[in-house]
Amino acid sequence: MLRTTPPRPVDVTVYFPELAPLARNAVRLHPRAGVPATVDSSIGGPLLWPAREPWPTCPDHGSPWQRGVAPEDIRLRRRILAAAWRRPKEEGADLLSPEERATVDRISKGSRIPLDGPVPMVPVAQLYAADVPDLPRPDGADLLQLLWCPSDHDEDYLPRTELRWRTAADVADPLGAAPQPSVIGNNGYLPEPCVLHPETVTEYPAPHELREELAERIEAWEDQHDFYYQYDLGVAPGCKVGGHAPWSFSDPFPMVCPECGSGVRPLLTIDGSEWDGGSGSWRPVEDAGYTGLHFLGPANATQLNIGRGYSLQLYVCTASYHHSHLQNMQ
Repeated sequence: MLRTTPPRPVDVTVYFPELAPLARNAVRLHPRAGVPATVDSSIGGPLLWPAREPWPTCPDHGSPWQRGVAPEDIRLRRRILAAAWRRPKEEGADLLSPEERATVDRISKGSRIPLDGPVPMVPVAQLYAADVPDLPRPDGADLLQLLWCPSDHDEDYLPRTELRWRTAADVADPLGAAPQPSVIGNNGYLPEPCVLHPETVTEYPAPHELREELAERIEAWEDQHDFYYQYDLGVAPGCKVGGHAPWSFSDPFPMVCPECGSGVRPLLTIDGSEWDGGSGSWRPVEDAGYTGLHFLGPANATQLNIGRGYSLQLYVCTASYHHSHLQNMQ
């Protein structure tokens, strides 16, 4: 099923022609709950992986145990809570039954889980060029895969990520079942399987990246309207390919390739929510009929959570796709 972003409330370039040369295409991925296969573009689905190629593991977990939650328990907790929120209940009644409460509390506390080796990385995204228009990729490649460690790293509180580009036709002997981590350090890093509905939209830079004089004129103009440049006209929310960086709580800072010093460009944004109360104008037309709880609806189908509801951006070198990528949270 298609997902269609409503037209922007206004063509901002009519009022600010200086923005026209800054326009970029972005591909909104619109993940929705489903059962993707290895031949599908997906978030949280299985990857097309050569059986003879080692599965990536995280080198930062060398202890014989790690504190966290087993993947199956995370999904059990999600099912219990989703069912509880959806069923009718009398005013003042507990959300959960005593048995459900005991299970949810046990899972929420986490535990020390033994490790039988390095922690396998979790499949996060798989994008086929045939599905995603203008997917940035090296010559000859037609498939991009993202994996990450399901635990926070360093002071950035972000997962360690790994990108793989490959040519799908070269995978003659695909892996059957991928190795699964025994422990998830951050519950928000385990995506639910989702199929994608890619859609190309036009974006303009976040106000943080505009000239100060232009940003001030836009802000004054907003005071006379019922919409906002940052939330309605600039950068699209949600999971997407390309486009502009969604600067929000921090000002832009220079980023260059750590290997050659060349510039970098946005490759992929992973966001736990496709829209929220401030960015509701980006809600697809096809989802307008949903009237249930927001956190159980289509906007949050992946069940991912980056930081405190932020997004993770991956950037690649403009000189070589084979150089190390950068990541940032906004």
